[in-house]
Amino acid sequence: MNYWLMKSEPSVFGIDDLATRPKRTEPWDGVRNYQARNMMRDQMRRHDLAFLYHSNCEPPGIVGTMEIVRESYPDPTAFDPESKYYDPKSDPDNPRWYLVDVRLKRRFKRMVTLAELRDRVDELGDFTLLRRGNRLSVMPVEAATWQRIVELAGG
Repeated sequence: MNYWLMKSEPSVFGIDDLATRPKRTEPWDGVRNYQARNMMRDQMRRHDLAFLYHSNCEPPGIVGTMEIVRESYPDPTAFDPESKYYDPKSDPDNPRWYLVDVRLKRRFKRMVTLAELRDRVDELGDFTLLRRGNRLSVMPVEAATWQRIVELAGG
């Protein structure tokens, strides 16, 4: 099993939105970074777990966990001119962008804030989120780091 962190702005799509979806499941669309796309397309597998991280808000932080319930497939928003994620260079016969389906697994009792994670950098190993200049919306998480963050959230 692999572990991930997936960022979303709560004003666009947050944990409350995911909680209200049928079966608490939603396609994770709109990823438009090649490195993040490659991880979703090539490495994410069904039953992998991901942290849901609220970004571009005060305070930013990890608010819960999700399960990958469907492996990658072409992101239909890339082909829809009405979508804010439309990419005129993406071709259905040779898709450029992919997504996975996620299901809310657990809402944390409290957010594990970015500031708290930074205060515990020595405990969290080489956690990609804490690297200077990192802006990826999808990133891998080491198993030991995953476990420590779950403990910080209240077990």
